[in-house]
Amino acid sequence: MRLTTKGRFAVTAMIDLALQQDTGPVSLAGISQRQSISLSYLEQLFSKLRRHELVDSVRGPGGGYQITKPLHAVSVADIILAVDEPLDATQCGGKENCTEEGQCMTHDLWSSLNRKMLEYLGSVSIQCLVDKQREKNSSRTIQFRERPAASNAPAASTTH
Repeated sequence: MRLTTKGRFAVTAMIDLALQQDTGPVSLAGISQRQSISLSYLEQLFSKLRRHELVDSVRGPGGGYQITKPLHAVSVADIILAVDEPLDATQCGGKENCTEEGQCMTHDLWSSLNRKMLEYLGSVSIQCLVDKQREKNSSRTIQFRERPAASNAPAASTTH
């Protein structure tokens, strides 16, 4: 079981959208450029996100997308499930027909992992991820400003 590109890109795009939407609707072309995600792929993802009422589109000049709910009310699980990303570690897709006799010996283990993953991803909001990203961005800015200026003087030789 692994998270595919669809889920990763959807979450990344939603974080980008959340970071940019303070100034109004955000274009998919802008997200595509900033995150290096194909525009046509984003269009497919946002169609599903819109159907699940996580985003809304604004038409016309200056149009784009906006998140429809408060950021603290949108979880990573909401996004992943909206784009049809399977979160299933079982071999049988949860149908309990792993073997001819029914469940395999590890079915309960993988089912439990499914519940834990969904529980965890449901507990992580876009607001939390946006806050972390802003924190990273501000610490990078501070580090950049505090970096000493490069000297134009030639380096001193240490050979004798």
